[in-house]
Amino acid sequence: MSEKYGFIAAEYAAGLTARRLRADDAPTLGQMCRWLAVSRSGFYEWRSRPMSATAARREEMKAKIAALFELFDAVYGYRRIHAELVRDGEQVSAELVRKLMRELELYPCQPRPYRTTTIRGQDEPASADLIGRDFGADQPGAKLVGDITYIRTWEGWVYLATVIDCFNREVIGWAVADHMRTDLITDALAMAVRNHTLEPGCIFHSDRGSQGAPRPHSLTRSPTARCAGRCPAPGYVSTMPWPNRSSRRSRTSEFTA
Repeated sequence: MSEKYGFIAAEYAAGLTARRLRADDAPTLGQMCRWLAVSRSGFYEWRSRPMSATAARREEMKAKIAALFELFDAVYGYRRIHAELVRDGEQVSAELVRKLMRELELYPCQPRPYRTTTIRGQDEPASADLIGRDFGADQPGAKLVGDITYIRTWEGWVYLATVIDCFNREVIGWAVADHMRTDLITDALAMAVRNHTLEPGCIFHSDRGSQGAPRPHSLTRSPTARCAGRCPAPGYVSTMPWPNRSSRRSRTSEFTA
């Protein structure tokens, strides 16, 4: 019976709004009670009851869940929200958190679908590994690493190339474009050359993607080689604050400005 009364209450509230907007087709309270075979007196008695302890607890949990969801910028799903509640001493199940988030219509930003950015050229010769898995550096501008990540915007996919100095993990060059051609890499390297001093014989290390293959007309002071191992640069791009509510509203121009 409570479900019927709850349905009537929700529809009646919506009907009041519709009538304020001069929509005459909204059903009245008496009509809904007749259709669902309940009495108006029973509805008013149900509505005047004090909130039960269980209902009060659910409303309290809804408020906490909504606050946590806002705090973490709409990124956390029900599992992470549940973990935060448990960490704060709340005794609540993950399933209840999931149901309450659905009732509140709280849907986190989903992870980006996988897109392949490392594509080795079929005719590309293997490059020598000049770093040998040693990603430390004793001075700036001696060893650089790079990678490409992707960003989904309202205007479509864009690709971000970064150049990171192994000495202090500083991003010294970057470029954004709507393609993954070699120009994306060389533009990022050009920024690194313009803004930082690179040592003679500087090494640029990337993964096996064909975009990073050396070109005969590359930069004058470009790094001398690209090696073919696992690159630490993806560890940087994976920590970038995407996705969240602000980034999913962003436009390409905001990244390329």
